[in-house]
Amino acid sequence: MEPGRAGWLLLLLLLPALGAAAPGEFDPYRVLGVGRSSSQADIKKAYKRLAREWHPDKNKDPGAEDKFIQISKAYEILSNEEKRANFDRYGDAGESQGFSQQQHRQFHRFHDGFYFDESFFHFPFNSERRDTSDEKYLLHFSHYINEIVPDSFKKPYLIKITSDWCFSCIHIEPVWKEVAQELEALGAGIGVVHAGYERRLAHHLGAHSTPTLLGLINGKITFFHNAVVRENLRQFVENLLPGNLVEKITDKNYIRFLSDWRKDNKPHVLLFDHMPVVPLLYKLTAFAYRDYLSFGYVYVGLRGTEELSSQYNINVYTPTMMIFKEHIDRPADVVQAREMKKQLIDDFLSQNKFLMVARLTSQRLFQELCPVKKSHRQRKHCVVLLTEEGEKFAEAYEAFLTFAVANTKDTLRFVHIYSDRQPEFADALLMDEEKYHGRSAVVILERRNNAGKIAYKALEEAWQGSKEDNFILLDLLDQLRTDPGLLSSETVVADLNDELAPMFLIRWFYSTLDYISDCWDSLFHSNWREMMPLLSLLFSALFILFGTVIVQAFSDSSDTRDAPPSGKEETAAKTEKNDASFSKESNSRIPKKSFVEVTELTDINYTSNLVRLRPGHMNVVLILSNSTKTPLLQKFALEVYMFTGSSSLHFSFLSLDKHREWLEYLLEFAQDAAPIPNQYDKHFLERDYTGYVLALNGHKKYFCLFKPHRSGDEGGTLGSCEDHDALQHAEARGKSSCSPGSRSIKNKLHKLSFWMERLLEGSLQRFYIPSWPALD
Repeated sequence: MEPGRAGWLLLLLLLPALGAAAPGEFDPYRVLGVGRSSSQADIKKAYKRLAREWHPDKNKDPGAEDKFIQISKAYEILSNEEKRANFDRYGDAGESQGFSQQQHRQFHRFHDGFYFDESFFHFPFNSERRDTSDEKYLLHFSHYINEIVPDSFKKPYLIKITSDWCFSCIHIEPVWKEVAQELEALGAGIGVVHAGYERRLAHHLGAHSTPTLLGLINGKITFFHNAVVRENLRQFVENLLPGNLVEKITDKNYIRFLSDWRKDNKPHVLLFDHMPVVPLLYKLTAFAYRDYLSFGYVYVGLRGTEELSSQYNINVYTPTMMIFKEHIDRPADVVQAREMKKQLIDDFLSQNKFLMVARLTSQRLFQELCPVKKSHRQRKHCVVLLTEEGEKFAEAYEAFLTFAVANTKDTLRFVHIYSDRQPEFADALLMDEEKYHGRSAVVILERRNNAGKIAYKALEEAWQGSKEDNFILLDLLDQLRTDPGLLSSETVVADLNDELAPMFLIRWFYSTLDYISDCWDSLFHSNWREMMPLLSLLFSALFILFGTVIVQAFSDSSDTRDAPPSGKEETAAKTEKNDASFSKESNSRIPKKSFVEVTELTDINYTSNLVRLRPGHMNVVLILSNSTKTPLLQKFALEVYMFTGSSSLHFSFLSLDKHREWLEYLLEFAQDAAPIPNQYDKHFLERDYTGYVLALNGHKKYFCLFKPHRSGDEGGTLGSCEDHDALQHAEARGKSSCSPGSRSIKNKLHKLSFWMERLLEGSLQRFYIPSWPALD
């Protein structure tokens, strides 16, 4: 074939592609089916109708995804007045002006010399051309588990799952860049997961396709299901936040709001602004500081806030933030700026996280307000007022507060505590002396270590708030600056009770609401493959229910044919029933057998004993080898014998010689409880896992871990991962901390019974996995 003829044939093949790429042919009005004079309300209504119709999760048409992308792109252009005006004027949204001229020049160069600009064939979805702006947001599995998940309790995260050769990822990239930069500046977290390189993390997050957008807050994942436009993404992140973070404040409720510092033991923050809705920056800030501060918002343009603005002399044209502590008639601190920035707000709030005389309501608060001294230059002394609740002690408290305000220093922290709510703490300091009964006392203390050891000195007489009391306390504080040995008494105090912790029923109620919300979301947004386990569980429950009804009907009919028991037999039966119920209530863990039934976990019974284990049941599995089988099983039976009365517990053992790979995979999810073996670790095959015990919950896909007791450790191993560093250090030398040569084999399971107690209490750490691996 002649070269010229071949070139024309190639030109004819490329002409449709060039024509299809022309931006002028994409008409957003035609895509949404609206006119050029349509209002924003009409455009939004048309977009919602078409988005519901063509959403890929609901419409199984092969072209549904492309149609949905066109609908989203059209709405992105028409919902933005600037882009809409550019399209009406130039036939383009402003993002690719000049493309037609460039394409026209490339065509002529092709026609004249059969030459193409090499950029014509560059694919932006190739990994080598991947956008470098996402590199700083890339997440890895260990980084996500150890840092991002804990940090999600302070700020919400917006995470994108992407991959190479993802056509749809290209369409959302401009919107993603804009929203990521905006939300990061406001205080939200941004993350990117590359599914090609982080398959484990993508699978853990439940992403079955790319692109996928999801939100993470308080360790909980929520998927984004709407069109990828700026407004939807902002609203999605805002909806992740709790609805009660910021209270709307007016003239009617501001006194009640500011006076709540006595109840919640927090300073209260008021933001005055002329925006009708609470800014997202303020909501994100309220979420980050919710454990320390209470937040209110005043819309100064609203009728009914005039008294409030006048009371505190507010400039209605400039955003103003005020912090109120014990005195609600005047703010403790004020910041005012034309544009509130995150860094400015963080600096302002971090300096005002506590009241002038904060009440010690938990051990965490005690540790923050009275930290352990790190050096002589960093001494922190706490002046503690121990008093009781009631109006009788109000005068003593007010005098102590006045003294604290007048003598505030960097090295001193003034706090108070209700001795009737924290009796152990008060008894340790006051030694139950008669002179303090029914009266207030002041103690100066310094924490020496995290185990509860403190040095202290109490005022000789009870605190009444008189001038003499003030002089005595001031004199002691002056002596303390030059003579640290003034705190001559030492004692050990127990951890404080958490007074503000919610009740169990409230926690259970909120957990139930979260579970129902997750099920509702899954019902409407999950595909059928993801819904099959739920449907299977539903039909199984219905089958069991109707089967029970049928069996009960037949049993009742047969019972009616039997003769009724005599009065003496009926009395004996009732007595026996009452005795049995009393015995069950008094001790539900009495063993039903004189032996412990322990079965080997193999590939034959793996599905029935673990994967399909009934809800609420757990399999406690002992890890052993052929050489340690007999002694470990004997010790295991002794330790768990008292728990065999529970019908929800099953006991098994697993051979380490046969299934080491399965165990190594499972321990990867234990957050460095056992380091993941790699090609540079020549000792990982020598690790001795004998004596490990795993409590496996097959239905909820999590496990708890017991690690063998170390010799010389009197405390034992009651948690799942108490001493990671020591274990990793020992394993790095290729020596197990549980090697048989260091102690007897049976001693490995020392204190396993205590661990079982915590397992039944539900206080052990849980390690969740995406799915149970096959037991080869």
